[in-house]
Amino acid sequence: MGLSGTSDELERGRESYSSSAWATAYESLSHAEQMAPLAAEDLELLATSAYMLGREDEWMRILERAFQRHSEAGNPLAAVRCGFWIGIQLMLRGEMGPATGWLGRAQRLVEREESECAEQGYMLMPVAFQHEAEGDYEGAAATAAAAGEIGERFGDADLFALAGYAQGDILVRHGRVREGLGVLDQAMLAATTGALSPIATGIVYCGVILACEEVYDVRRAQEWTHVLTRWCERQSDLIAFTGRCLVHRAQLMQLRGAWPDAMEEAQRAGRRFAESMNQAAAGKACYLEGELHRLRGEYAAAEDAYRRASQLGLEPQPGWALLRLAQGKAEAASAAIRRVVGETSDRLRRADLLPAYAEVMLAIGDVDEAQSACRELEEIAADCESEMLRARVAHARGTVELATGEAGAALVSLRRAAQAWQELEAPYEVARTRVLLGRACQAFGDADAFALELDAARITFKELGATPDLAVVDGLTGSGGDTHGLTFRELEVLRLVATGKSNKEIAAALVISEHTVARHVQNIFNKLGVPSRTAAGAFAFEHGLV
Repeated sequence: MGLSGTSDELERGRESYSSSAWATAYESLSHAEQMAPLAAEDLELLATSAYMLGREDEWMRILERAFQRHSEAGNPLAAVRCGFWIGIQLMLRGEMGPATGWLGRAQRLVEREESECAEQGYMLMPVAFQHEAEGDYEGAAATAAAAGEIGERFGDADLFALAGYAQGDILVRHGRVREGLGVLDQAMLAATTGALSPIATGIVYCGVILACEEVYDVRRAQEWTHVLTRWCERQSDLIAFTGRCLVHRAQLMQLRGAWPDAMEEAQRAGRRFAESMNQAAAGKACYLEGELHRLRGEYAAAEDAYRRASQLGLEPQPGWALLRLAQGKAEAASAAIRRVVGETSDRLRRADLLPAYAEVMLAIGDVDEAQSACRELEEIAADCESEMLRARVAHARGTVELATGEAGAALVSLRRAAQAWQELEAPYEVARTRVLLGRACQAFGDADAFALELDAARITFKELGATPDLAVVDGLTGSGGDTHGLTFRELEVLRLVATGKSNKEIAAALVISEHTVARHVQNIFNKLGVPSRTAAGAFAFEHGLV
């Protein structure tokens, strides 16, 4: 093929790039490069096309060639940008030696410039990351802000948005949540204008949504996920960023009660991450699968998904501990959740663990630890100003109050939790809270309110396919099949026996005397034909009475 053929392929590649047809752009530009060396600018188009198709290693190799050709053509600042992207990607991969080499090479080129330039702002970005790694969060945020100011001054949309995302992310993860979210919103708005390069757009979209999720800002995450979804759908052969988009969508679908759709999205995300060799993100998709299986009572499938998440490098908690609790393995659940909470220092990550920690501690009768978890969760929620965290706090507090016999206080906390979950459109969480509300009403002798709350919860659990929760409701109301001759109160006692509680602890939880508990326990032994508390607990789990 002659010069005409080369020109045709090159023009086709450029046009395809402009229309975000990444596969065609990659193919045409690759053919053109095989016929004659591409100019550095066209090599960058080829590199970006490779990245958008999930070929990150190839993206870096092509950028290295672009760096060299920019340098040979006397365009050092264009070379700096190539070196910056290579260095940052290597840094994110943990390959610090090569990363330092490339960033140092780019920095030397910038230092040779006699006048100010936007590239100086790009080279501040790794400095900000270094400050953060050293624990200097103020310095990190200030450096990222300085980079953003340079981007704004030089009209560099990529730099402005990337620096804003970095600054906002640093702020929210280190306590300045409201300020950080404001900066993130500015970065996201810049990305929605269409002025950013494709890679910068995807990084800002995904990064901002992840930051919102980390501080439990569900509404922001939902709003921006819709934007990201539309952006991804306009690019039919896009691979990069789509896996993360699917995970974000799946998490929101799970919260909203669309569990089959959430499972489908999580599985699609896992396949996309496998294609792009992103193990960490694939682990998150597997974990989400495990959560959905656990909630539906598919415990073997849940365990398999959590194991796959672990193999991909993700700590499968608190899901694993809650799975063990659901399987009746309270000691294993306690050991798992105690271990992960003990080794976790990040406050936002602890906020994700503490509700499960409180639940497991109550199951083993450690009320003091459950109360401590609630107090810490309240402190974190006060800093984050998150509706979701406030809902979690109210739910956990109400659960503890109910377990300690404070039914009146529990009603107040649980009403607050139910309202918050309702506003977040989280039907499963609303239903779980209504079960507790029903039990609190029962403690006051209000049988009608008890029945109304549990009937409403049962409808939701049945619609969702939340089999374990449905079994709990049916057991509490005596409407779920064979109760093996046990009365409602005996079922309550049996469930507490199955979690390892003593007669004294059961008496406190149910606000009855120890003598009455002992009588119920003996009746349970006689009706079930079992000789011990251990055997009674095993019977309960085996026959779905827990």
